Amino acid sequence: MFVGITNTPRDYAWGSSGEISALLAKEPTGKPEAELWLGAHPGCPSVVIDPALADGARDLSEWIQRSGSLILGSGVTQLPFLLKVLAAGAPLSLQAHPTPDQAIEGFARENAAGIPLTAAHRNYKDASAKPELIVAVSEKFEALCGFRAMADTRASIERLAAVDAASATPNPGLFAEWLAFARDDSTIRGMFEWLISAQSPVGDLVARVSALAAEDASDEFALVRTLAGYYPGDPGVLIALMLNHVTLTKGEALFLPAGNIHAYLRGVGIELMASSDNVLRGGLTPKHVDVPELLSVLDFSASPVPYLRPEPQGTNSTVFRPAVPDFQLTAITGASTVAVASAAILLCTDGEFTVEGTTGSVSLARGDSVFATAEEDTLTVSGVGQMFVAATQ
Repeated sequence: MFVGITNTPRDYAWGSSGEISALLAKEPTGKPEAELWLGAHPGCPSVVIDPALADGARDLSEWIQRSGSLILGSGVTQLPFLLKVLAAGAPLSLQAHPTPDQAIEGFARENAAGIPLTAAHRNYKDASAKPELIVAVSEKFEALCGFRAMADTRASIERLAAVDAASATPNPGLFAEWLAFARDDSTIRGMFEWLISAQSPVGDLVARVSALAAEDASDEFALVRTLAGYYPGDPGVLIALMLNHVTLTKGEALFLPAGNIHAYLRGVGIELMASSDNVLRGGLTPKHVDVPELLSVLDFSASPVPYLRPEPQGTNSTVFRPAVPDFQLTAITGASTVAVASAAILLCTDGEFTVEGTTGSVSLARGDSVFATAEEDTLTVSGVGQMFVAATQ
């Protein structure tokens, strides 16, 4: 069975001005458009367009509660993934997500402490991990992701120190203290803890680096200028220099496992993740930052940019298959046959498609999204454009 679903973009402050509506050929909401959720997460479940097709349920979460394995497959009671359209008009917070065990423990701990799920200082909204992939659908998508080698971070600090030394009012002591942490990859955690503490002299260092970047028009310090403009005085401005800075082109993807510190900076992407809303923030935000909890989940190892390369599936489709079983994302541009191992969510972002399943069929135009029950285990697709299919592996 194929059932049409929809939702309203979430209006987080960092969202773009109408880019989700533009991508999906909808009327703009007049508010920031940050994320469109397609899934059953209770925080913002997708609306069922025709409840008569879903046992009278008004949203996907309610339908799954009523019908469970009848629509998800034998023995399956929860939709394990959440599909989003994400549009960053301004930088998101530096953040990381827990492992499954950390999420279970943290959720139980905060429940036992009586912290409301809606509390601003709540870290764990559910008991699930939140690994995620994102595919750029704008021409460029800019992000920070994972710690880079300390040698690279040290080189950036030394270049900033050189600009400081050449200024009218140099302050070499500030940079000497920062450089003392920049020995090798084993000191990544120490530098991070020192910066995120935001105690003197870190506050002075943030102000000094921001001022130097504002006076230096080089591309090298563009990131500092951007972040300092949005979040003046935030230690995340300096933490960003410890991270891989990447600009994806349309169709490129990242996979961000548990513990990977990251921030999306600008652009529109299709994001697929485990069905969770657990976020531990580390700066570039006015929201709650729990430093001890963040330190407990972060992976402090240096790593390259975590690109996720697509695997071809015939002429007109590719699949992004991360190293977790909860989800995979198939990108389709034309006639294809796609085998799915679970219930699926289909989203058309361009053109028109007809999809024949095992028991039913559906047509999608730009902006349409559909929930496919587990019985539709083989999808025969015709049409031209761009469509994404989210399912488990």
